Amino acid sequence: MPVCGHLDQIAVTELPDEIAGCEDCLAIGSQWLHLRMCLTCGKIGCCDSSPKRHARKHAEGDGHPLVRSAEPGEDWSYCFVDDVAFVIG
Repeated sequence: MPVCGHLDQIAVTELPDEIAGCEDCLAIGSQWLHLRMCLTCGKIGCCDSSPKRHARKHAEGDGHPLVRSAEPGEDWSYCFVDDVAFVIG
């Protein structure tokens, strides 16, 4: 079973009370499909199915490899580097 080697970078686990959308898409007037939150800094970005893939770009550019789904009713997290999904217990 794959294991994430970046769990020590988790600093933020709770979603904000209100999420307007992907922060980068809102800034440029772009559309998104699903939202992800960086578990290191809390930035909200769009998923890999979105045209701009801002969550992945943030992970690669800022070295924050862990995200959690910011979609209602979803509690899974994902590591871009290790390509592994997990749930924070």
